[in-house]
Amino acid sequence: MTGYKQHQFALRGLGALLVLGGALQSAHAADALNGKSLYLNGPASGGASCAGCHGASPASNVNGILRAANAPSVISAAFAANRGGMGALFNGKFSAAEIADLAAFIGDPNVTAAPAASLSPASLSFSGTTVGQSAGALSATLSNTGSAALTIASIGLSGAASADYSVSGGTCAAGGSVAAGANCTVQVTFKPASAGARAATLTIAHNATGGSSTVSLSGTGNAAAQATIALSATSVNFGALLTNTASAPQTVTVSNSGQAALTLGAITLGGANSGIFTLGGSCSTAAPVAAGGNCTLTVLATPTAAGAFSGSVTLASNASNGNATIGLSGSGAAAAPAVAANPTALAFGAQTVGAAAVTQNVTLTNSGNVALNIASIAVSGASGVAIGSGNSCGATLAVNANCTVPVVFTPATAGDVAATLLVRSNAADLRVAITGSGTTAAVAKPALSDTGAVKFADTQLGKSSAAHSTTLRNDGSAALKIATLTLGGANAGDFTLGGSCAVNGTLSPAASCTVDSVFKPTAAGARSADLVLVTDGGAQFTLGLGGNGVAVPAGAALTVNPQSFDFGAATVGGTAPTKRFALTNSGSAAVTLSGAVYTGPFATVADATGCAAMPFTLQPGASCELVVRYTPATAGASSGSVQIQGDGGASWTVSLAGQASAAPAVTGPTQPQNSGGGGCSAVRDGSDPMLALLVLMSLGVLGWRRATRATGATQPSNKEAA
Repeated sequence: MTGYKQHQFALRGLGALLVLGGALQSAHAADALNGKSLYLNGPASGGASCAGCHGASPASNVNGILRAANAPSVISAAFAANRGGMGALFNGKFSAAEIADLAAFIGDPNVTAAPAASLSPASLSFSGTTVGQSAGALSATLSNTGSAALTIASIGLSGAASADYSVSGGTCAAGGSVAAGANCTVQVTFKPASAGARAATLTIAHNATGGSSTVSLSGTGNAAAQATIALSATSVNFGALLTNTASAPQTVTVSNSGQAALTLGAITLGGANSGIFTLGGSCSTAAPVAAGGNCTLTVLATPTAAGAFSGSVTLASNASNGNATIGLSGSGAAAAPAVAANPTALAFGAQTVGAAAVTQNVTLTNSGNVALNIASIAVSGASGVAIGSGNSCGATLAVNANCTVPVVFTPATAGDVAATLLVRSNAADLRVAITGSGTTAAVAKPALSDTGAVKFADTQLGKSSAAHSTTLRNDGSAALKIATLTLGGANAGDFTLGGSCAVNGTLSPAASCTVDSVFKPTAAGARSADLVLVTDGGAQFTLGLGGNGVAVPAGAALTVNPQSFDFGAATVGGTAPTKRFALTNSGSAAVTLSGAVYTGPFATVADATGCAAMPFTLQPGASCELVVRYTPATAGASSGSVQIQGDGGASWTVSLAGQASAAPAVTGPTQPQNSGGGGCSAVRDGSDPMLALLVLMSLGVLGWRRATRATGATQPSNKEAA
């Protein structure tokens, strides 16, 4: 190939590369920040970097790098021609998109990370809503499509009907931030104050380009008042009942949260076992429920056969939210007395002959479904074992109740001892085996600080209770070793152990250690386990652990906004600042709020425009405002919380804080002080206008005196005139 032809071929190849590079550039939205990373660090697969030959910044134009600014075809051509050895280093290591990113960075070497905000949808349209009532909440999503954190300065509402809308929840918060590639939501509710079209604008101010993003809000207020039905519970579970025995009445409150009277057209029983239920209460088809009022519906169940039963109560009405239904369930069972013991065996281990008696307790529980009639409780088999004082078991024991039988061991001679605790009742006989031994040698005397079962507070599923600490003491004259420390029983996995006591740990005489137990339920309902501790001397302790797992009702979701608040500065005894917290039911089932527990100098404020007095029910999509006041009693930082309690044991906690300062000292009236004003002023800051006036007057007097002297020097005296 001649030189001319080679030159022509090279030009054609370069032209093709330029066309290809232009096509790549137009097909890819170049990312200069990614290009910066590739330039400084090299390809993702490893190897040399562009900075090694062209310097840390393309702005220096080392080796003419700026020729590639925003021109990926130039970079591709340089790789293809192996200019400066670049082909050997980079051919096949950068994608077309990455080459375009490199070109973008070379064209903008000072590029920095920046956020980019996108708020969608562009508008939220609420359905027609009766004046004074709340529509279901709608959400807008704020996304950060940029490369740096998006900071939210404020979230606000504006427009002619902005008072009809409120920000009621979501994950976006003023003062918060959204990471690059992440998003958050803003939840808005609509409560029209008057009829007709109601428009407003939601504005989120931020640090991205444009400074803010907006969503148009629209809704219509309906003037016609309507009734709205609400239930304190949507289901009733009667639990286990004896066949042919009526249950205790279960009550459901029916409320009218609308603006017109609620008329019940029919109250009907349905379901597979509707015949076993009986209705009562004040709710009636003949008695409308006034706006804001309520009535009660009671239900009794009398199962006629063993097994599960179910039914429902349907309330047909003129409510805007349709008919309401209450699910009914339970189970029937024949009478079956039963008794259980904990522990099922007693092991006293070695005890000193002639020493003081050692006591262990046996807890009897009525595990049947009828009252337990106790005929006798006795010990047999060894004279050194007896029932001690403090026996709390009487002639009868109610269902699920328990009582305690203390058993004492006082060995009279050396050797092993075996006995039996026998309980006779209308249930099958219960036997508890008892073992121990007498010795003349020094022995350890283990003792637990808890003599009865440990009951934990109701705990929500997935959460942990506060730890309960049990102390193991050695009251004897010899050391003991912990041979076994474990959990057993039906729900051992719902409890955990900690503390300073450990297997193979040794306790000297008079020493002690602790066992910390924690309840973390994995299922709803009663949960139980046994803490079992055995020493090397044969002594065995069984401590019952129990608690109730609580599940949040399916579909119920309360949103509290804000979830924490700092009231800032306040004066002790001064005006107490308040804050309104929006409570919104963002789920699909009604939420009943039963109470609010406060810690610290914070309390609920009765407010006609806020939430109703607890307990009250929030329907899906409904919201109200909890008004909280900060009233510090002493100066300094304040902290506390409000725990909002819901049905089923659910709870929501809001952290509260504030800074209190002491009230200014009160003194009696004071007389004006002369501070630089020549006795004419009480001003203390040095800017008294009287001072300037005094200076001018002084200058005037001095001038007059000088003029008088001058005149006197030129006029003849009386004596000379004579």
